[in-house]
Amino acid sequence: MHVLLAIGTRPEAIKVAPLYHALRSDPFFRVTTCITSQHRELLQQMLSFFDVRPDVDLQVMQPRQTLADLTCSVLQRADKLLAETRPDLVVVQGDTTTAFTVGLAALYQRIKVAHVEAGLRSFDLQQPFPEEANRRLVDVFADYLFAPTDGAAENLRKEGYKDSAIFVTGNTGIDALLLATDIVRKQGHALPMNLPAGSKLALLTAHRRESFGDGLIRICQAVLRLLDQHPNLHVLYPVHPNPNVQEVAQKYLAAHPRIYLCAPLEYPGFVSVLAAADLILTDSGGVQEEAPALGKRVLVLRETTERPEGIDAGVAELVGTDADLIVARASALLRDGDSQRTVVSPYGDGRASQRIVEVFKTGSLRDSFCVSDRKEEAKTGVPAQSPNERTNKRLARR
Repeated sequence: MHVLLAIGTRPEAIKVAPLYHALRSDPFFRVTTCITSQHRELLQQMLSFFDVRPDVDLQVMQPRQTLADLTCSVLQRADKLLAETRPDLVVVQGDTTTAFTVGLAALYQRIKVAHVEAGLRSFDLQQPFPEEANRRLVDVFADYLFAPTDGAAENLRKEGYKDSAIFVTGNTGIDALLLATDIVRKQGHALPMNLPAGSKLALLTAHRRESFGDGLIRICQAVLRLLDQHPNLHVLYPVHPNPNVQEVAQKYLAAHPRIYLCAPLEYPGFVSVLAAADLILTDSGGVQEEAPALGKRVLVLRETTERPEGIDAGVAELVGTDADLIVARASALLRDGDSQRTVVSPYGDGRASQRIVEVFKTGSLRDSFCVSDRKEEAKTGVPAQSPNERTNKRLARR
């Protein structure tokens, strides 16, 4: 089977990397890896760390290009590439413009599409923007819908997608995180800042379009208030290169002696910080998944989230950009040590990529990632049952 993997941004590179290696290690597949370079520098860091070697670079990145410019560029170049290579299947991941547009190009070429991380919904087209629209549109023309959780799969069913096309696999981002954590532990990556003994560390990531302007300013003001109230707190903020983010971060935070502003960290460095952090403030979808997998709680700097499993499990909390709420909830976590209570990740067990490969080869899934089963497994220590085992027990009870 000839499979084309499309990668445009840093998060895509992270979440596609385990699948790339799983496919490449199986002689059943021939793999073509296409990068669009929607995020060039950040993307290259991830490709290097995970040893992902692209075959094609569409080179679409241009300074200050609009979403329309980016969409047109990716669509035209992807259409030409697919016409030349004619893969059996195109795999896209997540909710980026690359995922939507390469998937659309495959539809136009009548090539099957697999959507990794299907079914996520915030139910608000403006938050996150344009990601919510992208992910919904990709699902419309995908032949394989790989939902990371039961909740995502249920979203798809409610929207009328065929159950035969939906596969609950867990998130490949957890596969990548566990792999990276093992590498980082062996290599011994230090924090990118000097943290005095007895200090606490807060990790801040904030870059969403819907927070540009007043929302990001309120987040910065909340951080300054937290530092005033907690003299032993230090903040690390890897600042996205977008000028809308850079200008606000430099204006409000750069002068504070306990705030460390830096360029976006290479993945091993970020994993080290994530593992060391006492408080995590983020508007990143990926971090909402990664932090619980490392036993951390998260305050989500957004009004809505397409990852409600973390909210339901009590490992994440929506605080938006309300400075008062951010300060109150962050202070509670720092003061009460609530962030250190036992956390069970609802997003994956590290086997999502292998499940996806199994579906490509056989058209079926022997062992889905069932969130409720993983919670019970964590409580009892008894391994989760396969879907067939669960079905047989239900029939026996009847």
